Amino acid sequence: MTNKRSKTKKKRNWWVLAPLILIGVLLLAVGIYVAYVFNSVKSSVDRDMYESVTAIDSSLTEKKVEDKAAINILLLGIDSESSVTGRSDALMVMNLKPDTDEIQLISIPRDTRTSIEGHGEDKINHAHAFGGPDLSIETVEDFLDIEIDYFARINMEGMAEMVDLVGPITVDNHLDFSQGGDTFSTGPITLNGDQTMNYVRMRKQDPNGDFGRTERQRKVIEGIVREGANIENVTRIVGFTEILGDNMSTNMRFNDMTKLFQNYRSTLNNFNSYQMQGSGTMIDGIYYYIIPEEEVTNVHNLIES
Repeated sequence: MTNKRSKTKKKRNWWVLAPLILIGVLLLAVGIYVAYVFNSVKSSVDRDMYESVTAIDSSLTEKKVEDKAAINILLLGIDSESSVTGRSDALMVMNLKPDTDEIQLISIPRDTRTSIEGHGEDKINHAHAFGGPDLSIETVEDFLDIEIDYFARINMEGMAEMVDLVGPITVDNHLDFSQGGDTFSTGPITLNGDQTMNYVRMRKQDPNGDFGRTERQRKVIEGIVREGANIENVTRIVGFTEILGDNMSTNMRFNDMTKLFQNYRSTLNNFNSYQMQGSGTMIDGIYYYIIPEEEVTNVHNLIES
């Protein structure tokens, strides 16, 4: 009789413990998967995306991020399939200010005439073709009299993949036009990857030419940033990182990105954009965009204020 009771008691204990064991196994499995995803993303960023530059003092940047000070990120959109060589089709300074919770995305027209070290006066977008990201960073720093803390070079051809993974994205369109079989009406429009490429490629139908195109690029980048910041599904995070690894180079390591996300995420609350103003002219048979000193000072103050 005693043995029978003992067996019954043990059996009952087993059924009490079974759900706890199952929960423990599931939690362990989730923990292993999260660790795998974390290591996978970290490895992808540090192996496939990281590119060191000598033009940026990384120790100074790290201190700024730790102190939650304002920082500047140079965005280079490259019109080359390799994303390593070629002129920068788009140049933008992303100014993050955590004290006022805002991002300013400032576009520099690609034909802007400025001094490029070792090459004299030339178009600012030629700096990348002459000396890669280092020379682009130095040229923009000298032009605006600011410090660049990070750079990100993006192959514009990879934009469609990014939008398809994080999106669709929504942008506020200011011009009715058709491109590549897609029609874009004025007002808020929703874009998938292919539509995004047609949206940013159009130039000839825009009365503002390159400037209208640059404005659309800014809107798309803003849309990608907003949607990308809201990715929570771990599978999508891995996919997004893989796409970036194929289409982006940056001097940010994985740990830099996580600190930026932690300390600067609130800046997404206010996303403002500005295009530098000037006028076009022909010099020795070549078109240049001339930005007056007053405008350069204005943008410098906009960033540094």
